Amino acid sequence: MSELFLNYPDKFDKPGTLPPLLRRLLDYSLLMRWDKPIGALLLLWPTLWALWLAGQGQPQQFVVVIFLLGVWIMRSCGCAINDIADREFDPHVERTRSRPLAAGRISLREAVLVFLAMVLLALILVLQLNWLCFWLSLVGLVVAISYPFMKRFHHLPQAHLGIAFGWGVPMAYAALNGHVPFEAWVL
Repeated sequence: MSELFLNYPDKFDKPGTLPPLLRRLLDYSLLMRWDKPIGALLLLWPTLWALWLAGQGQPQQFVVVIFLLGVWIMRSCGCAINDIADREFDPHVERTRSRPLAAGRISLREAVLVFLAMVLLALILVLQLNWLCFWLSLVGLVVAISYPFMKRFHHLPQAHLGIAFGWGVPMAYAALNGHVPFEAWVL
């Protein structure tokens, strides 16, 4: 599968190679970086640790599934909003110029709609949990949305990204225990 995505522009830019709907869906998946799961795994790692610690080694399976899906969806949101924020820069950078929005294969409106659809899916998931987790998710959404813009304002945007990548930790504790103890913030 990664071979398919890695060579996407070379293999599928010829007219008629893919049906239009499939081409569009493939571009949406590339916008959300589904071809590069390492980012989702990096988000998932601290979240799973927190779930197991907060659940004393036996977290509720339903909550684990919610977080597995939520991590994947929120990573997709982060990638989409990053491309939206950097749409003026990405066409001029070798590493990013083939991204669907930068290359003009999808419109800004489509990218925003994909982002909003992922936010809606995340909202549906988090509403299955408690209210504290819901409120923490709103803070996490603000952190995720603001990251691409932080690259313009300070020299350590990775610190901001680190907060986004670790935000699943307090949410996991909130989901399983109804509160966020000091240890969750330290993690």
